Amino acid sequence: MLSLGSVGAKSTKPSFVSYVTPEEIKLEKEPPKIEKHPDLLPGEVEFCCANPILKYTQDDMSQRGIFGTLFCTNFRVTFISDEKSQEETTKTFKNKLYGENDIPLMCVDHIYGVYDEKKKLITGGLVKNKYPSKMIIHCKDLRVFQFCLTFTKEEDAKKIFQGIAHHCLEERSLKCVFAFSYSGTPKMQRKCIILDKMQRKWETILFDSPEDWTQEMKRTRANCRLVTENENFELSQRLPKYFVIPSALGDLFSYQGKGFPIWCWSHHSGCALFKASLPPVTQEDGDFQKHLDIMLNAVAHNYLYSAKTEDLSESLPTIQDIQQSYNKFKQFFLIENSTDFWLSDVKWFSSLESSGWLDIIRQCLQKAVEVVECLEKDNTNVLITEEEGTDLCCVISSLVQIMLDPYYRTLMGFQSLVQKEWVAGCHAFLDRCNHLHQKDKECHSPVFLLFLECVWQLVQQHSPAFQFSETYLTVLSDSVDVPVFSTFLFNSAHHRESVMKAESPLAQSSPLSCPTVWDWSVQFDSKAQNFFFNPLYSEKVKHEKAVRKAHKPKHQRQLSLPSTAFKPPSKKGFFKDETDSLKKILRVKRLSRWMGSPDSPAATTRGFYESWKQRPLDYHGLLLPCLDGPAVRVWMQRYLRWIPEVHIMGGGSVAVMTKLMELLSQVQDLKRVLEQRDSSQAVKLDHRPYIQHRLLSFGSSGRLSSSFPFAYSRNRSFKPIIPTGLMQSLMVTDSLASQEDEASSFVSLV
Repeated sequence: MLSLGSVGAKSTKPSFVSYVTPEEIKLEKEPPKIEKHPDLLPGEVEFCCANPILKYTQDDMSQRGIFGTLFCTNFRVTFISDEKSQEETTKTFKNKLYGENDIPLMCVDHIYGVYDEKKKLITGGLVKNKYPSKMIIHCKDLRVFQFCLTFTKEEDAKKIFQGIAHHCLEERSLKCVFAFSYSGTPKMQRKCIILDKMQRKWETILFDSPEDWTQEMKRTRANCRLVTENENFELSQRLPKYFVIPSALGDLFSYQGKGFPIWCWSHHSGCALFKASLPPVTQEDGDFQKHLDIMLNAVAHNYLYSAKTEDLSESLPTIQDIQQSYNKFKQFFLIENSTDFWLSDVKWFSSLESSGWLDIIRQCLQKAVEVVECLEKDNTNVLITEEEGTDLCCVISSLVQIMLDPYYRTLMGFQSLVQKEWVAGCHAFLDRCNHLHQKDKECHSPVFLLFLECVWQLVQQHSPAFQFSETYLTVLSDSVDVPVFSTFLFNSAHHRESVMKAESPLAQSSPLSCPTVWDWSVQFDSKAQNFFFNPLYSEKVKHEKAVRKAHKPKHQRQLSLPSTAFKPPSKKGFFKDETDSLKKILRVKRLSRWMGSPDSPAATTRGFYESWKQRPLDYHGLLLPCLDGPAVRVWMQRYLRWIPEVHIMGGGSVAVMTKLMELLSQVQDLKRVLEQRDSSQAVKLDHRPYIQHRLLSFGSSGRLSSSFPFAYSRNRSFKPIIPTGLMQSLMVTDSLASQEDEASSFVSLV
């Protein structure tokens, strides 16, 4: 008997022989992988796919990531992970059309390829060459995706790379945009028709009918004339179907569709804001001046023979300058890894200043304040002009109306303003946003984004004055590059109507119907749409009408500065000839007062702002922005939401906003309790039905990222930014109705 420990014993060879290879054993242990495919939208078609693809994380340079399958469809580039993820299903703020790993084709800005550790910009010539080891996609919403192609088969890698590059970068026809495939299906046509009826039943005015314009003229008490002669675009294909002009303007067909003033908005005093494109440059100087005098004369007749004009092409940057500045600015936020972030952080302020983007925003706001001063203080008609009248004119006219008219600070009012000044106003969205990847870079410019940037400055300076939130503005800026909506797909009303009619499957009966971006149910459910509303909005209190009507003068908005230009005559007995001669004198005098006068506009505007600032602030009256250096800020939510290094866990505006929303909910509950206790003196509840449904649905504010609701907290160590003692005081669980009276002092401070 052999001892197990004996030294002299011979080691016996294993007698077991396996006839199964290790690969076969592995296959037997692991169940076969189930092929994953994206949930396709109506009209969406899958072009190509590749697996396995490694999607890198953005945390550091360790090249970590997750494996999955990369797809390219006629709507998006999408990555589906092999791992099970619960984040998509638990998100409160989730887009129905695309997720966090989806890139709409129209949203792709640039594609880079890494060849032998060298990063190269992908153009048409490089697509046919060898595929790169890594593909980097920069998106227009500032997301950055990195995909490693070395783990998949060479044929699949080449196919997915060429497919993505072709469908995202190559110049295309408008007919190839996904919106026509999406809306062309019978199911979506029926849905779009229903959505269109619901939209018209709601309060967003589309300004595609004479009734819409008549309603707006009645609301602002405009003394102008509605034009319907362009209903079939006989006047010009670059003009809206319906628009409003000064009553004194003569035959429109003599203007060849260009160069006559179009009404934007009327001030309560009677003066109004107009915009116009410049006359054709082929005209001689004498004809040009004569035509300009005719336009000014028509504008001056609108109110007290007064008019000021401003050529925005001379006083503001060109669309090419805007494009170049934004190209520099956005590079600071397209971060591929932590190293890039910290390198850019070293020269952060100098980089922002060198881009000039914030300065362009300041210039636009400054020009808008100058126009507001003419309307509000001087009670003077204003005519703003540029070459086409559909770019900077839209920016300035929209900002002026937001500053002067509180209706445009509501959600539906703001959407109606965009429809009136931008969509119906024939802003060339297709060319400016470069949706078709045209080679002509002269026409590309983020003009609409510039407008949203200016609006955000107003929102963050005067938050209680706006019913919509910055999340709404961020989503709206993202929706520009989602190829589903008709709002941002065309260059003019004629362009929209002709294309939709030609692409309709039933061209003889009715044109194709695409949803507008204002049909938010296409992208978000009702809970997600609650994030569009500002809980701090100071809703105007409607006072009950008195039984006895007291005499009151002509309607005047609050905070109107005194008019220094004209005062009513002290005597009533002016003879007709004296009145006519006085009008002629005033007309000559006031028409010569150009906005570009020798006096510094900045100095006079500064005085106008200081005078306004000394008055009690009325969120439903005149609003002016502060334009001092630090006051014009970076739109943090839009530009920093995808950069993990700047996320504040448990801090930022979301922590403050969440607590305020909790308090608002408790105040409403307290009002209900008071109403139940004393039904004879019922407290009238706030008209904010949306607040009741959008509170506390996303959990504690202490565990949210400052970029919420766009970027959620990952599985990282949680360190609250707010000190523990203060955190506990903020996380009070008792409602206001159940607390003692001592807590009332805390509530009053909030």
